[in-house]
Amino acid sequence: MTSTNGQPDSPAPGDGKIARWAVIAVLCAFLVGAGVLGYLGWSSTTTEVPASGYVALVLGVVFSLVVGIGLMALVFYSSRKGYDEPAVLIREPESDADEDVVSSRSGTPPTERVH
Repeated sequence: MTSTNGQPDSPAPGDGKIARWAVIAVLCAFLVGAGVLGYLGWSSTTTEVPASGYVALVLGVVFSLVVGIGLMALVFYSSRKGYDEPAVLIREPESDADEDVVSSRSGTPPTERVH
């Protein structure tokens, strides 16, 4: 619906609470179900894992954590140093005073303009 000023009406304060709780409940049910399936899958096997398997598991987890933490550190570093800012076009000076300064730096005498 739209109000008299052409803007859409804001929702009432109680709208959507049931939907939010329903989504939260479904997601929690999925989490519990995944945990139960993981436990049943882990405990139903009778195969023993050798020590080298556990070492490989630990090394894989540590390597993944190092890569993840390193990439996040680079994201924060580049954001803080300003490397994520958009590119800015630097224009040549347009006034006579700016041209005098530029030409004095380069060692060439300023050119005269006829106005």
